[in-house]
Amino acid sequence: MSCEFMIETLENVPRTSSGRSPLARELRSIIARFADSDGGHQTAIGGLQFYRWSQPMGPACVSYRPTLSFVAQGAKRVTLGMEKHDYDDDHYLLVSFDLPIVSEIRRATPDVPFLGLTLDLDLGENTDLLAQTDLHAAREVPTQRGLAVGSLTPALGDSLVRLARLLETPRDIAVLAPLVKREVLYRLLVGDQGARLRHLMAIDSQSRHIARAIDWLRANYMHAFKVDDLAKIAAMSVSTFHYHFKAITAMSPLQYQKQLRLQEARRLMLVEAVDAASAALRVGYESASQFSREYGRFFGAPPRRDLAHAATRTRAAAHVRSPLAANYLRTSGGR
Repeated sequence: MSCEFMIETLENVPRTSSGRSPLARELRSIIARFADSDGGHQTAIGGLQFYRWSQPMGPACVSYRPTLSFVAQGAKRVTLGMEKHDYDDDHYLLVSFDLPIVSEIRRATPDVPFLGLTLDLDLGENTDLLAQTDLHAAREVPTQRGLAVGSLTPALGDSLVRLARLLETPRDIAVLAPLVKREVLYRLLVGDQGARLRHLMAIDSQSRHIARAIDWLRANYMHAFKVDDLAKIAAMSVSTFHYHFKAITAMSPLQYQKQLRLQEARRLMLVEAVDAASAALRVGYESASQFSREYGRFFGAPPRRDLAHAATRTRAAAHVRSPLAANYLRTSGGR
């Protein structure tokens, strides 16, 4: 998929449930109070961020870590590989692996802005949760995608509301926020997408092995690698590793690395004003022409033209639309 930044007109975006869930309405109210301007807002609760956008935002390439994402108002789409996932206030997005994703805000207006939240999931500190339930991660369960849309249950929605409410009583955050975040993770584990997390949290699952290889790739994306070496990190044969890696990420290890490299190169050029040749070298490309070709295929235009378009869009966003909309072109775009 080309990660070209194009704004879709509202007429082409399907309408969602418009906040018919009472839980969504309360969350919407809390988010609106604490996110009173366009952009991402880190809250006083670690790992909890709120987002507001007053206009649709075109595709932005982002890197997700294990995360729960919820839309309280508006509509959102994420794309992994060639797979598109739309969700609204009746659903949540669960990302259980570190994945390069394309994210876009599909419906938002100044009067009815997009409002959403993300909550980082600390799976490492909560592995004991699985042992305390009567649920088990069956070894024979097929490896699943590291991203899925699930239905918001009243229990999960209630725990999210109670977590957000803590922002109104800051003295309670240190004691109660870890407990409520743990409950959120528990609700995910027992929910309709829980098998993905249970498989990952199981000590010797294929998902756990692939996660080790993904961690290595993220830390070393600028270096060349052999798939055989990644397979060894995952303690799998090459063929088994290929199968499970693609089942989780919807791409091959080389495609995964390429997306990480191109996303970081674009960030370097847009945010740190690094020239294209230097950015290519810093992310691991030895050939500037190869970098330009792959960049053009992924972002829809070669580096120089893409940066010129981005500068034009930034100026337009700053002067015509929301003053903070320009920031979306350089950041996660509401994750």
